[in-house]
Amino acid sequence: MKILFIHQNCPGQYKHLARVLAGNLNNQVVFITKPNKPQLPGVRKVEYLPKREPSPNIHPYVVRLEDGVLHGQGVARIAIELKSEGFTPDIICAHVGWGEALYVKDIWPKTPLLGYFEYYYHAFGADVHFDPQESHSIDTICRIRTKNALQLLNLEATDWGISPTRWQWQQFPEPFRNKISVIHDGIDTTTIVPNPTATLSLSDGLTLKAGDEVVTYVARNLEPYRGFPSFMRAAELILQRRPQCHILVIGGDDVSYGAHLKDGTYREQILQEVNLDQSRIHFLGRVPYNRLLQILQVSAAHIYLTVPFVLSWSMLEAMAAECLIIGSDTPPVAEVIKDRQNGLLVDFFSPQLIADRVDEVLDHPDRMHQIRQQARHTILERYALDICLPKHLQLITTLVKGQKPNPIGTARQQGQQVLTLRHPNRHSRVIPAKLKRR
Repeated sequence: MKILFIHQNCPGQYKHLARVLAGNLNNQVVFITKPNKPQLPGVRKVEYLPKREPSPNIHPYVVRLEDGVLHGQGVARIAIELKSEGFTPDIICAHVGWGEALYVKDIWPKTPLLGYFEYYYHAFGADVHFDPQESHSIDTICRIRTKNALQLLNLEATDWGISPTRWQWQQFPEPFRNKISVIHDGIDTTTIVPNPTATLSLSDGLTLKAGDEVVTYVARNLEPYRGFPSFMRAAELILQRRPQCHILVIGGDDVSYGAHLKDGTYREQILQEVNLDQSRIHFLGRVPYNRLLQILQVSAAHIYLTVPFVLSWSMLEAMAAECLIIGSDTPPVAEVIKDRQNGLLVDFFSPQLIADRVDEVLDHPDRMHQIRQQARHTILERYALDICLPKHLQLITTLVKGQKPNPIGTARQQGQQVLTLRHPNRHSRVIPAKLKRR
């Protein structure tokens, strides 16, 4: 079988799937991506770049659409070259968020296209208007509606889609949900395991071990979308209350989601507002994956906060390591964590309650042991690679055979309640404003 992957940040969500497919010597695997991305064993990597940036004077509502078109053109040029070489894939697996797969069906019309649908934007009921302190204009609302034009083009172009969680699947328009299966990328539960004898040495000479009062926080970047301000205010309380506690913070100072600050970083901003014992909070930046696993294995309490948005791999990986999750009571988290069963849920906006939950965990570690075990059991039962990969491979096989799949894993098929926002009344003010003119 010939498989084409498309993802600008190889391997992205295809890390495990591409490895398994490339491991079969009967398969030919090609991966279209941007330059300087990792090389996967057995995979031919082909690089592309858009010809230019979006036009500086384009209407701001459609910057994302033009950027998607430019990415789609860049991939299309590479696809035409591959076709001229005689390469015709049996299946195309593509993350559709950046527009890269917009035109591949025009080049290989008979090849099924399986799109990865990560998120569909809403002005209300998800990430925007979640924080009651935020104000959004009608201009923002209109921009968000227009932002989905790229997603709608992709929904029409793909033969089928996958979404990693039920809540993310639910965000897509109902007429399209019956062509999207809910299949998570999968968690490597063989590599990610608990280790009661784990130790971690820091650069300042401090050594921490499993059983110590270690609180952890992990995000790609330290930003409001992942609850960083609430976490830092909770950290101030935790360190004041618990003189033996150390807090490990993993994440960069860029912005992955949401607005950038005009000056400085969110970490610099919040550090001016809180009083912390700097000797007991350790900002480790971005760390190698094996280092991350060590950090999770010594964690006594792991704080994971997110607005209603894409669920991070890191929370599921922490559960696989039997971390005690203190998670925000928001739909992506509440889909996985049931309070006091496999983790603890807490108000996203309440540093006081977050710190209280940390006290509860650290004061009664033995009482929490069953919750930790149940956290890993949840991953083994629902999110482990040996659960998710067979579903993904079966979906690919069905599409290659020209058959129509069932939307496996959707909330309706499982008879499960579709998740909604836990704080329906927490809507920010909508400030009237003139619409953008360009």
